Amino acid sequence: MRSNKSKSREIAIRRNNSAADKIPFRLRPMLATLTDEPFDWPGWRYEEKYDGDRIIAYKQDGQVRLLSRNGKDRTKQFEAVTAAIGRLRPSSLLLDGEVVVFDRGNVSHFQLLQRGEGAPVYMVFDCLWCDGRDLRTQPLIERLAVLAGVLKEGQAIRRAKALATNGLRAFQQAKRRGLEGLVAKDLSSAYVEARSTLWRKVKVHREDEFIILGYTRPGGARRYFGALLLGAHDRGKLRYVGKVGTGFDAATLTSLYRQLVPLKTASLPLAVAIPERNVTLVRPHLVAQISYQELTGDGKLRQPVFLGLRSDKPASDVVLPK
Repeated sequence: MRSNKSKSREIAIRRNNSAADKIPFRLRPMLATLTDEPFDWPGWRYEEKYDGDRIIAYKQDGQVRLLSRNGKDRTKQFEAVTAAIGRLRPSSLLLDGEVVVFDRGNVSHFQLLQRGEGAPVYMVFDCLWCDGRDLRTQPLIERLAVLAGVLKEGQAIRRAKALATNGLRAFQQAKRRGLEGLVAKDLSSAYVEARSTLWRKVKVHREDEFIILGYTRPGGARRYFGALLLGAHDRGKLRYVGKVGTGFDAATLTSLYRQLVPLKTASLPLAVAIPERNVTLVRPHLVAQISYQELTGDGKLRQPVFLGLRSDKPASDVVLPK
């Protein structure tokens, strides 16, 4: 028979293993600061910028949970990703990355993910916890080494890809491939749970989130609405930036209208009144992803195209692009 001391040691080991399996915090994602021009700085890594849903993945107590940037559960939505993380060796793991859908040219597009056209892939770019070890204060270069050691790549999960080591060449590479842009990261940096200049994003073409403020009356054969009215927060005030009338198919028009109708309101706290006729205002809750040529000098979007709704970003976080 085993002695009482032997049994006590086994119980202690099981308790210690159980404690190591638990991640005692909820991570707020580190956000990159938008930079106007590409640059090349020593000690920085230049990665592909992905166009999808930011996802924080927790593996603990034998379970995997996928949470969006604002804490919404995406575990069942991306079942293949959840299963792939569950098969990784560590008993506890915390990953940061983006779930995307790639086109045939291996370029991610938010529209493909939004419409369910293709297989979602979790592109992982950071590891913040592994087998009881909190990595948030470790340099990025060390966190990437841990990630490389634990992540077994497959169809549903891969490591984020680095571009050229020279930042200027990396930008040209992103431009040639038709990527949204690149993300530059200081390899010596700890993980900062806020927006930081230690991570910077440089865009090849402009794509941002805007708040839906209302819609115009439909014309011709179009049903439900003609265009969406868009806005963003600017120095604490809600500012109108123009309307978007392209990028909708019949299913999108129907789905959007059903979400807009319950949000109808008589007025909005706008910095300047919307200079449009025959409009219906809505409470500023829905966030749209918009591709556009530029933001003009008077603060209006040029050649905007609707790409989809962003359920992972609250309207309170949407600020006017500079």
